[in-house]
Amino acid sequence: MPDTYTTIPSAVPDAVLNAIHRVVGDKGFVVDTHEMEQHVVEWRDNYRGRAAAVVRPASTEEVAAVVRICAEAGVPIVPQGGMTGLVGAGIPHEHGGEIVLSLRRMNRILEINPTAYTMTVEAGVVLKTIQDEAATHDRLFPLSLAAEGSCTIGGNLSTNAGGVQVLHYGNARSLVLGVEAVLPDGRVWNGLRSLKKDNTGYDLKHLFMGAEGTLGIITKAVLKLFPRPKDVATAWLAVRNPAAAVELLSRAHAASEDNVTSCELMGRLGIDLVLKHIPGLTDPLVERHDWYVLLEWSSTRPAPVHGGGMLAKMEAFLGDAMEAGLVFDAVLAQSQAQAQTFWKIRESHSEAQKLEGPSIKHDISVPVDRIPEFVDKGVAAMKAVMPDLRPVPFGHVGDGNLHFNAQAPVGMDKPAFFAHLGDINHAVHDLVREFGGSISAEHGIGRFKLEELERYRGSVELDAMRAIKRALDPKNIMNPGKVLRV
Repeated sequence: MPDTYTTIPSAVPDAVLNAIHRVVGDKGFVVDTHEMEQHVVEWRDNYRGRAAAVVRPASTEEVAAVVRICAEAGVPIVPQGGMTGLVGAGIPHEHGGEIVLSLRRMNRILEINPTAYTMTVEAGVVLKTIQDEAATHDRLFPLSLAAEGSCTIGGNLSTNAGGVQVLHYGNARSLVLGVEAVLPDGRVWNGLRSLKKDNTGYDLKHLFMGAEGTLGIITKAVLKLFPRPKDVATAWLAVRNPAAAVELLSRAHAASEDNVTSCELMGRLGIDLVLKHIPGLTDPLVERHDWYVLLEWSSTRPAPVHGGGMLAKMEAFLGDAMEAGLVFDAVLAQSQAQAQTFWKIRESHSEAQKLEGPSIKHDISVPVDRIPEFVDKGVAAMKAVMPDLRPVPFGHVGDGNLHFNAQAPVGMDKPAFFAHLGDINHAVHDLVREFGGSISAEHGIGRFKLEELERYRGSVELDAMRAIKRALDPKNIMNPGKVLRV
């Protein structure tokens, strides 16, 4: 397919920039190179672009006005949230002919309704802020991921974010009742409905969730809330191997009375990198093992005053698992602080890999029961390309999503390692296809997996996606050159 984004003009006319400036004012218009830097560089420094301006609207009306100006002039827009993505979807291209539209100033919680279990928010609200606000009303917003202190809900929805509680609550798509979005021609679609049943035609909100800003800009959302857990048990386990982790999860569903909220798998190298680079953390277990699981159960019932509850159930369950040879050793968190330490080890994997040096990330999913086989074959496939690379598989065993990463050999720089990027990607992704899996479980496509999408998805699927893109965005204004080529 033609590379349509290469035809974008290399400059934005002054008249267009001046018109946008008049809409958003001085606070919403940035052209200073230094101030724009944070908006044109991916956090791992894998992508660097240029923008004619960074636009920060303060309302849906301002977003719509900016989009109309750009649509009439044929100026492409790159929407941005919290800039925590891993596939370059929010980074402008190098030609400088795009504007960046950041939603960060639209950061208000508009309404919370504890009775209806809903919260209405603007797109720029930070995920952690939503979690905390829900907690003050004895409610839970369960979307949880390592970047929750800086990612924004608009970006979460636009990428259909996953995280560590998907197996119990679903991913971002499952946590939304309605959205408001600005279409590529500047019209505003008000889908801010808090209805759980609405069969009046196509469910349009799902077009925008997971589209990475290519079909429109999400500006507001009605989120689902849940009862806040009152009884939580968290354990750090050394397991025999990934097969034992899968078997452990299978048994845990019934043993917990279907209260498993997280089940995370980690390998020894990932733990070692975290302990090496992240201060203040120690190994929860004395002896070293090859594989670990972070297991969490939670219930909305208060824990019994005189013992029992989730902690007692998990302790009995793990005793049985140790007798069965699935678990070698375990420690149950005796406080919330200890549980948070366990979680910090898990959530620091990406940061530790960045500090260690260059890495190649594979965000894949396969059927849960096939994870053990995939780990064995996937490590062998990567090492067949580069025998001395360091595999760092970890992730959400509960929903089949592994971050099947490759760390560069010790001392190898990024250009030398990335010279093998294509071969390593194909080795892993060919295997994913063989297993009936996905090459992008939760990170999206962006710029990083543009060619991979075309390699691993069929023509019917790609044609349907392009047809939707052309129908909503015939001028190719919204995030061109990301997700798919049209």
